[in-house]
Amino acid sequence: MLYLLLVSFTWAFSFGLIKGILTGVNPILVSFIRLSISLVIFMPFLRISKLNFRQMKSLFLIGAVQFGVMYVSYISAYKYLLAWQIALFTIFTPIYVTIINDLYKKKFSIIPLFAAILSIVGTLIIMFKTGEPGPFLKGFTLVQISNISFAWGQIAYKKMNFPVNFKQVNAFAISYLGAVVLTGISAALTVDFSVVAFTAKQVYTLIYLGAIASGICFFLWNYGAKKTSAGLLAVMNNLKIPLAVVCSLLFWHEQANITRLALGSVVIVAAMMLNKFKRKSL
Repeated sequence: MLYLLLVSFTWAFSFGLIKGILTGVNPILVSFIRLSISLVIFMPFLRISKLNFRQMKSLFLIGAVQFGVMYVSYISAYKYLLAWQIALFTIFTPIYVTIINDLYKKKFSIIPLFAAILSIVGTLIIMFKTGEPGPFLKGFTLVQISNISFAWGQIAYKKMNFPVNFKQVNAFAISYLGAVVLTGISAALTVDFSVVAFTAKQVYTLIYLGAIASGICFFLWNYGAKKTSAGLLAVMNNLKIPLAVVCSLLFWHEQANITRLALGSVVIVAAMMLNKFKRKSL
């Protein structure tokens, strides 16, 4: 649990960094660069002699989805939403963790689905306003794709069977390789590199995000996930949210309707409690 706590505090500050410094940079390129840095950080630890091909293939796929698809969707959402909004909308991840875990166990419960609907109602309360809803819906959808990708990756990694006495750090580079391959191919097909330019601040931010927020923190998160129950893992997914919202409003000076934020948050928290009750009843 300590690993999950440390990561949550680190991630809370990343939302504002991305919105404040990297908005305008192609999100696929941002994803590729920071994940490439993460791969470089973990390559020296790579030891695959004890892994079979199936295990390596699973790690590669997990990385491509949990980190690759997640990051492309997540960073793309900054074009349409404020940092605190994106942080808040990651609150759906525990519901997806519960649903995906149930699917692996071949179980079905209406409670997580009802909790998801209730969370959407809370989201609409926070975000309701007159005008064009298109940008919001695009951003919201991208965050949910990101949430589902990250939720599936956590459960899939948690169910990985490693050889006895095998150190997980010795295989984590394979997951980053999967993410780098996916984002690299996407960047090659979509990015106009002739117009790519970074400021010094953007370079430093990318190095920090790639080495710390992505590299070290993703490993600690998945390492911690294997040591906790699916229920606790789902709860820990949301610790970063209030921290990130506060950071975005106070330190990055973003604006929000506090009344709607409070009312909608109450509804969303109620949905989380309902989902938590479901997990306890299993």
